[in-house]
Amino acid sequence: MKYVDEYRDPELAEGVVSAIREKSRTPVRFMEVCGTHTVAIFRSGLKELLPETVTLISGPGCPVCVTAPEDIDRAIMLCRQPEVTVATFGDLMRVPGSDSSLHQEKARGADVRMVYASFDALELARKHKDRMIVMLGIGFETTIPTIAAALHQARQEGLENFLVFSAHKLLPPALDALLSAEEVHIDGFLCPGHVTTIIGTNPYQKVVNRYGKPCAISGFEPVDILQSLYILISQIEEARCEVEIQYTRAVRPEGNPRAREMMEEVFEHAEGLWRGLGPIPQSGLMLREKYRAHAAESHYDLTVPPAGEMPGCRCGEVLRGVCTPPECDLFRKRCTPTDPYGPCMVSSEGTCAAYFKYHVE
Repeated sequence: MKYVDEYRDPELAEGVVSAIREKSRTPVRFMEVCGTHTVAIFRSGLKELLPETVTLISGPGCPVCVTAPEDIDRAIMLCRQPEVTVATFGDLMRVPGSDSSLHQEKARGADVRMVYASFDALELARKHKDRMIVMLGIGFETTIPTIAAALHQARQEGLENFLVFSAHKLLPPALDALLSAEEVHIDGFLCPGHVTTIIGTNPYQKVVNRYGKPCAISGFEPVDILQSLYILISQIEEARCEVEIQYTRAVRPEGNPRAREMMEEVFEHAEGLWRGLGPIPQSGLMLREKYRAHAAESHYDLTVPPAGEMPGCRCGEVLRGVCTPPECDLFRKRCTPTDPYGPCMVSSEGTCAAYFKYHVE
């Protein structure tokens, strides 16, 4: 397939690895903040190809994993309401809350539906006007425009039974939070191409200007990632610091203005609560006043007590890059993909799941 196969070419990859080895002199630590990148790096064995001067660490790139336990509890509270159908993406089903999960609630009789897109949930609202259909808004900027479009359409059609519980997350404020905490040394970021197709490169400028950390906007194939690492290494060796696009076949500096207009039409910025990172200002989204009737919290009391990590679970530290999964005592023992204890093992994009699947110790 054009624009894919050539970025999986072993000879081309070998050439980029050679260039990295030749260029890299300074020890560096780069963080990827995208679950798809995490899986691609492990699946392709890229860490084993890199020189000792280059260390890769995984950050808060999995949208299911960074969803706060309190928001999982709110989702469970919603599916326990009478005449409510909760629509969600599949990975969220097995993420444990304080005392249950959506999967367990479904087994007990709750109407929880897995959907592939927000418009699937909108169709449920059209077909079942006697029930409230609540779409769980989980994810980064890649999926937010589609949720916004569904809400816009619901308002136009007068579908008062279509609601959204917004637990969306915005990525750039999380990078700021990671760097300001100074808990982990990071020399640069491997940034997600799909998020940047929406937001463009400008939101990353704060990372560059305030913290002096370069950002490479990367595609998702092995050669994409290797080329992006070469970009970061080149900037550091040449004492430069920029936001640079490797994924030029999909990303424009201005992003997708129409998608952002749709997001801004429906949502406004709010504090976001992240697993492992806590509350981050301006990193979440809430529905604007004219769409507030479609907000789940406008119809149901979603007050829940604070919820910490489950005993022994180190997912929060994994998401911050403080530790790796094998450093958690539960990894491969109490916590496995067939019986996950923490969200980083539940999601296919979770760091723990990638370590487990690809036998990385």
